Amino acid sequence: MNKDLKDFEIYIARKDNLLFKIEEDLPDVGWYLFMYEDGKDIYDTLQDTLKDCQEFALEEFGVPLTRWEKQ
Repeated sequence: MNKDLKDFEIYIARKDNLLFKIEEDLPDVGWYLFMYEDGKDIYDTLQDTLKDCQEFALEEFGVPLTRWEKQ
């Protein structure tokens, strides 16, 4: 089953002056976690699941799990 681009999930969270964004990709690819500062992508990583991205952001950058909002 193919997903339309509009069907992919995106989540954002803010901490201090940073914007964090998680974007879903195809199931065999995973989920991307991006960190932006002043509009510039300063860090990104690929994880298997949304939960993995959120937990990584919590452990590495202190982003609370409750801060994520679906877009």
